Amino acid sequence: MDITLPRERRPDEYRVSLTPAGVETLTRAGHRVFVEHDAGRGAGFSDDDYRKAGATVVYSQTEAYARGELVVKVARPTVEDLEHLHEAQILTGFLHLAAGRRDKIEILRSRRVCAIAWETVERADGCLPVLQSISSIAGRLMPQIVGRYLQSNEGGRGVLLSGTPTVPPAEVVILGAGTFGTEAALALTANHASVYLLDISADALIRAHRRLEGRAVTMAFTEHNLRKVVAFADAIIGAVYVPGQRTPIVLTREHLRLMRPRSLFVDASIDQGGCAETSRPTSHSNPVYVEEGVIHYCVPNITSIVGRTASHALSYAITPYLLAIADRGLDEAVQMYPELGRGINIRDGVIVHPGLARAWQEELKA
Repeated sequence: MDITLPRERRPDEYRVSLTPAGVETLTRAGHRVFVEHDAGRGAGFSDDDYRKAGATVVYSQTEAYARGELVVKVARPTVEDLEHLHEAQILTGFLHLAAGRRDKIEILRSRRVCAIAWETVERADGCLPVLQSISSIAGRLMPQIVGRYLQSNEGGRGVLLSGTPTVPPAEVVILGAGTFGTEAALALTANHASVYLLDISADALIRAHRRLEGRAVTMAFTEHNLRKVVAFADAIIGAVYVPGQRTPIVLTREHLRLMRPRSLFVDASIDQGGCAETSRPTSHSNPVYVEEGVIHYCVPNITSIVGRTASHALSYAITPYLLAIADRGLDEAVQMYPELGRGINIRDGVIVHPGLARAWQEELKA
């Protein structure tokens, strides 16, 4: 099969979907891989690194898309990307279609592109193997992000994350005890912050409590508890995720008005639409804004700032799926990896993922 890696064109996107090691796995299996010039530059991989792995480097976006039956991206395609897609291509990436523009979905449907969203690849037990690889990194980045925007020079409350022997640490509230929320709690408690972790699922809280070994306070996500914690939090992290669907709004303007002035809200759910009434996407070049007196950090591609680490993790997670598709075709690959079938959002012009269908209020078609 012919596989292509276009260069990512969204602002501040330093990740690449496949490392040279991932490409080598595919080329050694007899597949042709085409890499657009400088596709790996942001992650520290040169064109020569890809050539040595057996790839062919191409020098235009048009050629990159024309060459591949299987298009392997990181981020949701731009309008420019969509213009280059052609019928019957398989497109993979963190597509987040439920939060995307309807006209983009219609282009994918009209061109009969098979869209596989890595964030909806889901095993029977609820595990999201590809998303977890990135969510884990994003969670571990929280101490440096929260710590920075609590600083006085960044407009924050001037609170040291760890505190000192005579001053208490920062109070950080995390909404959601999935992979991201739990990893964030682990990283923040390792930096001696005082952490409160809320979730609607008792099972998720039990799992997180065991991993945290009691180092964080775990609480049921109720309106009473939410109002209680927002009143004293120095920082709140939104880590709410429903596979394939737009993130529900759990933090309203009323909640934000209860927060202390110059406190921080990190919306890690922004790639799925955001979990706060006041959230809107930002970028690494301009990451924050202030609303209701609260600093908002709403960067969708958080892990892009560690582009090399994130690219290695993503490449390792997706290579088995790509190899199965290339070796066996999509239908046999889905039989081999049933979770891959749950990752298919659009196929043959039809929305096939139940969550996406609900998001767009369409009838689910067989």
